[in-house]
Amino acid sequence: MTDIILRISYLLDLCLMRGFLAFFFITIFILACDRKVQKVRPTVGAVTESIYASGVVRSKNQYQAFATVSGVINKLYVSEGDTVKKGTPILSISSEIQRLNRENAELNASFTDIQANQGKLSEAKMLIDFSFNKMKNDSLLYFRQKSLWQQEIGSKAELEQKELAYQNSRTSYLSSILRYNDLKRQLTFNSSQAKKNLLISNSLKSEYILRSEIDGMVYSISKNLGEIVGPQTPICVIGDAGSFILEMEVDEFDIIKIRKDLRVHLTLDSYRGKIFEAKVTKINPIMNERSKTFLVEAEFMERPEILYPNISFEANIVISSKDKAMLIPRKYLVNDSMVIKSNGEKVIVKIGLKDYQKVEILSGVSPEDELLEPPE
Repeated sequence: MTDIILRISYLLDLCLMRGFLAFFFITIFILACDRKVQKVRPTVGAVTESIYASGVVRSKNQYQAFATVSGVINKLYVSEGDTVKKGTPILSISSEIQRLNRENAELNASFTDIQANQGKLSEAKMLIDFSFNKMKNDSLLYFRQKSLWQQEIGSKAELEQKELAYQNSRTSYLSSILRYNDLKRQLTFNSSQAKKNLLISNSLKSEYILRSEIDGMVYSISKNLGEIVGPQTPICVIGDAGSFILEMEVDEFDIIKIRKDLRVHLTLDSYRGKIFEAKVTKINPIMNERSKTFLVEAEFMERPEILYPNISFEANIVISSKDKAMLIPRKYLVNDSMVIKSNGEKVIVKIGLKDYQKVEILSGVSPEDELLEPPE
């Protein structure tokens, strides 16, 4: 009976051991399958190196219009989406103070106009004529009395009286000429000054009408009729109706690789699944200190039929490309400088162009070499 029990116990232990061994080998097999080393050989193909950038579409010559004066919007001449010419009124701003100042300038210009003060000049001219005639008459009387005195006719007192009268009339005549010239100069000055003030007032009046600076389209109007605006208040956005530019932000580490006329491949959120081409047209030479990026502009080589400002996009700026290059997947690189051959040997390689998936191998391996994927 004891032998039977021992045999049963041995058989149970043997079954358990075999089960454990089976489980162990199955586990090892599964892990081996999961950790199967991937191998690859270099291939020849095309590769393009590019720099990623994101940005927004802007209308060409797009700008925010600001009022130069303060007041209340009393009339809107256009609506959003309207096309305008340069100088087209956008809206007008009313100001009671400005209106009163203009009326005051008009009154002052009318009051001081040189033509309106011809009476004063005529009166001053008549005074000159009167003083001249009186001086002429006193001159005749004086020189007549002087001639008589030389003939010992008359008294010296009469001669002195005639001489004094002549001197006084002569002084009065010269004074009347000075007064006339001063009056004329003063009236001319007042008239010119009043006209200048009226021109200034009329110029200020024109500033109460906001006009378009370009031929284009009114894309947005942020203020409504009756709202108060000032010089610090953006009122509307105006831009070209048919020309657009692409504004991209490029990281400071990549900006030195960017140059004009580089091709740009981009996708618009409004046109999913489509790729558009553009070219770099401008590199703004100052970095945004907050975002550590540079603003790069590009233009469509063939733009979408329908486009609006402020649409976002993602782009790849093509730095260089090659049609025939020896390529391997980027994940086969170790520290961007080595690969592992199938025999486990690590080899230093020289890399060339690379994109997000592939990298060009310039030297270090041949197309016949089989490479191992590095362990994670």
